[in-house]
Amino acid sequence: MTVQVLADTAASGTSVLAYIPSPPQGVWQLGPLPLRAYALCIIIGIIVAIWWGDKRWQARGGQQGAILDVAMFAVPFGLIGGRLYHVATDWQKYFGAGKNPVEALYIWQGGLGIWGAVFLGGVGAWIGCRVYRIPLPALGDAVAPPILLAQAIGRLGNYFNQELYGRETTLPWGLEIYPRFDANGDPDPMNGVSSGVVLKVVQPTFLYEMLWSLLVVFLLVQIDKRYRIGHGRLFALYVAGYCVGRFVVELLRDDEATHIAGIRINSFTAALVFLAAIAYFVFATRGRETPAQLQPGAMERPWPWQLAELRRVGARSEAADAEPGVVLEKKSDTEPVEPAAPGKDAEATAAKESDAAGVNESEATGDKDPETGDTTPEAESSGTGATESGDSGKNVT
Repeated sequence: MTVQVLADTAASGTSVLAYIPSPPQGVWQLGPLPLRAYALCIIIGIIVAIWWGDKRWQARGGQQGAILDVAMFAVPFGLIGGRLYHVATDWQKYFGAGKNPVEALYIWQGGLGIWGAVFLGGVGAWIGCRVYRIPLPALGDAVAPPILLAQAIGRLGNYFNQELYGRETTLPWGLEIYPRFDANGDPDPMNGVSSGVVLKVVQPTFLYEMLWSLLVVFLLVQIDKRYRIGHGRLFALYVAGYCVGRFVVELLRDDEATHIAGIRINSFTAALVFLAAIAYFVFATRGRETPAQLQPGAMERPWPWQLAELRRVGARSEAADAEPGVVLEKKSDTEPVEPAAPGKDAEATAAKESDAAGVNESEATGDKDPETGDTTPEAESSGTGATESGDSGKNVT
């Protein structure tokens, strides 16, 4: 990051102030295509999170590609959730006199609330985990450090957009904010180009949050290596750690935001989410999942709307037990299949075994002539009776 050094020479001596300059613009035109730094940072963060998350998932015993599969659900949900939270907490930017409500859909211009992104992203991840039948808590532990790293990368997008900064300051690492104008000379903070004039010097809260996130990423990796945390507890530590940094950063900001009792709404959110994360960490299951539990198909719990179908299948299974010879047709890989009832071949085998049992019993219990060793008529009669009984058993199903 470039640091601009301003020297102010006076008769009494020389004082040096080093300020961080903001980028002159956050959008570059590549012909008809606008290249937006904010969107680029978000995309890079998502790619890094998926790549690293997949490596961590495999190291825990999971299957390669599972993180990407789940991300197909989680990422769209996360983007929608982040935008919804931003619009809900900063609605005055899009609704009211002189505002354009359609701009609430302009996600490429910045404005993603991390709280909404994590919440709805988690809903999308839950759906993906149910589809591929892998445990959501274990997946959360694998992607926790990568998600926070993606957040740190995304904060660079706020830097290019000159947003999420703090109060004015005289600290040497203060951030310079420039006014930006479009080609017609009209103010355009998002898409315009700065004139180089310093509007004010503020606390670089985007930088504070980015550095804090990187520190928490390092701590999470070390804790995971040493204690082998599982069952979603590492994800809870990620949430709690981020909330601590975000709470402090919110105290330094004075940009436009919704307040409750004079306190920024994000401060309330950070405090409540922190308490929930700590509670989960304390009461969740200790230890870590086995590699066998991470394989696709390991989770057999049905979807709520599948319960009626499973009950219907159970009824068909009971009917098959009551009516021999009925074989259930397999409808899907997840639908239980009742084994076929014994057929004619099985009946014949059972009859032969019955015959053999009868003969053996007659030989074992029949009387023999003490002189000749031949079976007495009573024994032969008993053996014949056993055989007849075995033959009659052939007709029983």
